[in-house]
Amino acid sequence: MSVIEKTIEVDVPRRTAYDQWTQFESFPEFMEGVESVQQIDDSHLHWKGEIAGVEREWDAEIVHQEPDERVTWRSTGGTKNDGTVSFGSINPERTQVTLRLDFEPEGFAEKAADVLHLVDMRVDQDLHNFKEFIEHRQAETGAWRGSVKPTGEVDPGPDQTP
Repeated sequence: MSVIEKTIEVDVPRRTAYDQWTQFESFPEFMEGVESVQQIDDSHLHWKGEIAGVEREWDAEIVHQEPDERVTWRSTGGTKNDGTVSFGSINPERTQVTLRLDFEPEGFAEKAADVLHLVDMRVDQDLHNFKEFIEHRQAETGAWRGSVKPTGEVDPGPDQTP
């Protein structure tokens, strides 16, 4: 298992950064190699992407999510990757985003990419792309203000219909 941890500061409020991160289906707009993310329900996702030149699909479950604090997931099928993204307020208009990714490289190409730190560089670039994406917009494309407890209980949060 390999572990990558990266931190970046973004010039938007913590709520804006967090709310954008909850819009999983927008990830292909700033994550290189992510072809699509389909949100199945409040805590399940289906991903399609490319890792070290190899097309992969996997399912993930959000196992802990607290508004403005963190999103933690684990893969439940396909490519093995678990992680947490956390959000810390530096000041009212600046946020620290920290991403920790635990993944299991599969096959020669992925293992070579891991050894050469190519996955590490991609994660770093994806965080920079997120920074550019959210700072350029200065607003999230949507939000999910619910929570997922470590027990698996989902609280959908306040009704957000207009």
